[in-house]
Amino acid sequence: MKIAGVTCPRVSAHGGHSGEFCLHAKDNLADIVATYAQQGFSWIGLTEHMPPPVDDKLYPDEQQAGLKAVDLLRQFDRYVQTARRLQQQYAGEMTIYVSMESEFYAGAVPWVRQLQRQYNLDYLVGSVHHVNECCFDFSVTEYQYAIEVAGGLDAAYCNYFDAQYAMIEHLRPAVVGHFDLIRLFDDDYPRRMQQPQVAQRIERNLQRIAQLGLMLDFNVRALLKGATEPYVTAPILQRALELEIDIVPGDDSHGVSSVGVGLDSAIKLLHDAGCPCQWRKPVKQS
Repeated sequence: MKIAGVTCPRVSAHGGHSGEFCLHAKDNLADIVATYAQQGFSWIGLTEHMPPPVDDKLYPDEQQAGLKAVDLLRQFDRYVQTARRLQQQYAGEMTIYVSMESEFYAGAVPWVRQLQRQYNLDYLVGSVHHVNECCFDFSVTEYQYAIEVAGGLDAAYCNYFDAQYAMIEHLRPAVVGHFDLIRLFDDDYPRRMQQPQVAQRIERNLQRIAQLGLMLDFNVRALLKGATEPYVTAPILQRALELEIDIVPGDDSHGVSSVGVGLDSAIKLLHDAGCPCQWRKPVKQS
């Protein structure tokens, strides 16, 4: 797309999930990739969830379906094989990276590294979906429970950004996923992020991202969930640009119908904020 005469390629570093390999998504991966190609994307990163190392780290829908960690590992193996075939199929039309979205909880770090080596993944999206070992991203009920365990929203925010900092230090992901996801079900997040104990952690994490040369996911899926702005919020975006952090769009699609949704408006928002919109491609971690 062009904005004020500047060509801003359509890309998605956090390309999300398919119903073929994720219970809370829809459609098969080939159809989703075909939709990216039809929409003229320059490059995409396929980012299915990592399989959990043990059964008690399954998402609630996976537990309800009676799945086991070993089932999800086999599913992940099929995902990588399918993604590699699509990578070759579209080589002359669109660059595809075969990636995964990580988790961060007890036992995750060695497991992530093992998966990276075993599957020779092109890069990693480093995300945090747990606070105090409680998954907060799946539903309002799960979110509220995680907040209770943390001892309130302020504490949960602090614990989230502490976990994110540890994830950054241990995994050094090419892309830090939906940086401020902890605000998911908090209508009062603008005020809460200004609390000194929270703001200090946000600043610390952004500075570390800048020092390590990592990229920040500008994730538009928040808009589909009713949010008024993507992940990250406008003040965090402005600070990231001041620190010269590379920002890259991610549609975090969960099916054909959400491919590219909100992306053009997000790219315009980035352009208007001063982002050059010449997206750096993710690089494999050593």
